[in-house]
Amino acid sequence: MKLNELRDNPGATKKRMRVGRGPGSGKGKMGGRGIKGQKSRSGVAIKGYEGGQMPLYQRLPKRGFNKPNRKEFAVINLSLIAKFVEAGKIDASAVVTEDVLVASGAVRRKLDGVRVLAKGDFSTLLNLEVTGASKSAVEAVEKAGGSLKVAAAAAE
Repeated sequence: MKLNELRDNPGATKKRMRVGRGPGSGKGKMGGRGIKGQKSRSGVAIKGYEGGQMPLYQRLPKRGFNKPNRKEFAVINLSLIAKFVEAGKIDASAVVTEDVLVASGAVRRKLDGVRVLAKGDFSTLLNLEVTGASKSAVEAVEKAGGSLKVAAAAAE
């Protein structure tokens, strides 16, 4: 078989309907839009219109609230930090700060701070300084013989 012999299976593809290309095409003249009226015109969007009745999307109650000034943290798991230490991208002997995590590529950007979660195995001796951490992450780091210091700014 050669590249020029490649074909789709019969019936796998279907030619698209070209609308408004003469009476012989079967979709000529008005192109399947009927005669006159709003829907026959171009630039019409009447998806939510229910003939003057209050539309369903407006009848349903609004719910929830988005806090405009909420803090957005960059999240990283302990297993990923351990991987970066093993790969030699993070120096385990020095204090690992948020800037070190960003420089190594473990976290893309700091946002309002970095939050450490305890997913995965962790047995590396590390001294971490971050904005936030879960209780289980703090326990896991201390169990491995390291320390995890959480900045006071995150204590809201």
